[in-house]
Amino acid sequence: MTTDRPLKAIVIGAGIGGLTCAVALRRVGIDVEVYERATELRAAGSGLSVMSNAISALATLGIDLGLEDRGRVVESFTVTDHGGRLIRDLPFKEICEKVGAPSVCLSRSDLQKALLEAAGDCPVHLGATATGFETDDRGVVVRFGDGSSARGDLLVGADGFHSAVRGRLVGPETSQDSGYVCWLGIVPFRHPALAPGAVRHYWGSGQRFGLIDIGHGRYYWWGTRNMPEDRSRAWDGTKEDVVRAFEGWADEVRSVIGATPPGDILATPSHDRPFLERWGEGPVTLLGDAAHPMLTTLGQGSAMAIEDAVVLAHTLAGPQAREDLPLALRTYEDIRRERTRAMVAASRAMSDLEQADTPEHRRVRDDYFRLTPHEELARRNEEALTFPAVAVPGSLVPGNPGGHGLP
Repeated sequence: MTTDRPLKAIVIGAGIGGLTCAVALRRVGIDVEVYERATELRAAGSGLSVMSNAISALATLGIDLGLEDRGRVVESFTVTDHGGRLIRDLPFKEICEKVGAPSVCLSRSDLQKALLEAAGDCPVHLGATATGFETDDRGVVVRFGDGSSARGDLLVGADGFHSAVRGRLVGPETSQDSGYVCWLGIVPFRHPALAPGAVRHYWGSGQRFGLIDIGHGRYYWWGTRNMPEDRSRAWDGTKEDVVRAFEGWADEVRSVIGATPPGDILATPSHDRPFLERWGEGPVTLLGDAAHPMLTTLGQGSAMAIEDAVVLAHTLAGPQAREDLPLALRTYEDIRRERTRAMVAASRAMSDLEQADTPEHRRVRDDYFRLTPHEELARRNEEALTFPAVAVPGSLVPGNPGGHGLP
């Protein structure tokens, strides 16, 4: 491919991964069009964390989303039992300072707004459901449910857990259930037990709860409870059911649930997939949850999608990419495979540990966090919170050469 015309990427999905991909690819001179099956861009009422590694990754492309003004920098990370008694203060803030970038918690909608602003005039087509694609010697043609199509030099499937692009690449798949439902909410809230910038996790028997300051007087909360898959996938309970599930827990837990309007409490199943070793073929690749869906336990899902987008942009930035685009995409996948595989496995392992529902397993869980030396906890957090240096053709993306993200 020897032309002066900029490469054109078709990105399927306008979630966090897809929008970050658009911002990153445009930053290195690639034309981008984004196609989203939803008819409006409306982020669900939930929060997330953009960890230090993701902010460091964006910085390698000169991208600053101003997240510290949109959300809240993490100042402390505490794990307690269900009643609020301390299990462990994690050295989270210490490690963020060491790696040189904050971790920020914010609402999903605020992150979406930041990315849309950064994407500028990038075309985002709504109500466009991808139904298939074909490749040829000029690139790829994507077909949509309304009979329209789009042509580009490459296709990035960033369309989430139920990715149509992934389905076309690998065929039907099954998911792996976590064994619990997850309830989510965002509400204006304050409590004397919660300092500014607090992240607090509460552990019970087969249940967990999280309280996270996302700035501007708001808290994001999540709660889990073990239950059979057929119930968690289609949970149809009420706010009163959630209140009863956390009866007897710390006052701040019960208070934040009570302060949340019933219609603002979301229930979502929690699941992942077996790790996919092959993310693409020809001029097609995957990114974020479409490539490596993971449980939310480590809070690294959005960060892994952001890292993917940045590494993809760096890999496509050089002249070698234009000469052999499929090779460039396989290079991107090779760079990302080890770190994302480790993060998927660690998220699953930590989820299983933290959802312990027998006295013996709860004791193992609590002792693990109480007794692990500070230096070891710091090391594991540093690996996760450091964006690794990655060698791409013609350059070296800055980072920590040894970091693989094992928490």
